[in-house]
Amino acid sequence: MGLTILVAIHSRFALWNVPLAEVERLRREFPAHTWLHALSDEQALDLIPAADVAFTSELRPAQFERAARLKWVHSAAAGVGSMLFPAMVDSPAVMTNSRGISADTIAEHVLAVTLAMFRKLPLAMRSQMSRYWAQDDALKAPAIRRIAGARVLVIGLGAIGGATAWRMAALGAEVTGIRRDVSRPLPEGVTRTEPPDRLCAALPDAEVVVVAAPLTPRTRHMIGARELAAMRPGALLVNVSRGKLVDEGALVAALVAGKIGGAALDVFEHEPLSTDSPLWTLPDVLITPHMSGFRPDHWRAVTDLFMDNLRRYERKEALRNVVDKQAGY
Repeated sequence: MGLTILVAIHSRFALWNVPLAEVERLRREFPAHTWLHALSDEQALDLIPAADVAFTSELRPAQFERAARLKWVHSAAAGVGSMLFPAMVDSPAVMTNSRGISADTIAEHVLAVTLAMFRKLPLAMRSQMSRYWAQDDALKAPAIRRIAGARVLVIGLGAIGGATAWRMAALGAEVTGIRRDVSRPLPEGVTRTEPPDRLCAALPDAEVVVVAAPLTPRTRHMIGARELAAMRPGALLVNVSRGKLVDEGALVAALVAGKIGGAALDVFEHEPLSTDSPLWTLPDVLITPHMSGFRPDHWRAVTDLFMDNLRRYERKEALRNVVDKQAGY
């Protein structure tokens, strides 16, 4: 018996819209099912009552309230925190996500921005725009640094954190991880792990702090004024997870006061980042517009994962990447 499947992956930013070619590929590969395609929240609200399955980037409470037939939700992203509202968590609907798809890509981004900040490339770019030979400025304190021999703290050792840790270690860094279950075997490249309640104790030793944990009620603002105060002077904060894991106000205060060495931020508490945010003009901040997870075949890979799970769903087999709705990831 065919399913009715809603594809609702849309945004005012072109990057976050599933290409029509991928929707057509789904229709060709699974002709026995009825495919609905929403291009807006309003269309999703109108179409979702008929859906058995939703392949989506966002699910709002008002939409879920109308989704009487919905049994399975597959997120086009790894993060699902905004979709885990009480009614969804309490429902029997299964949720899966796309974790792992972008892990290597994001880990490469972490290396890129860390090297950029260590090598003072933002300064070089600003100087290039001014046609100014900035050699003396670049060699002033703090010194240009290397990843080799650096101490790196990775917060969250899921797919992204693990991929980041491995790459950092391959370049000679000493990597410590923060994870909930420290009894699990160490991921490749990680020297030791600490539980979340030891975060403040681990921060003073780290020259680079990479935020790669999922957004849950417990991790919201996990990097706040207290944690920033615990970081060593000169430390670099890299956030490639979700903006709400970092208290932006506290981060700005720490940067302005020179409490930490800098920040490389791909995600923000509110996106797009407001034009009046002081982060734009701070000299020790590198901003990228939530792009760390994208690769040339991004949407094909995301759709392939959903297709694999749909075949498993048809055969009543275990699905990949099932979300623990209580834990939040």
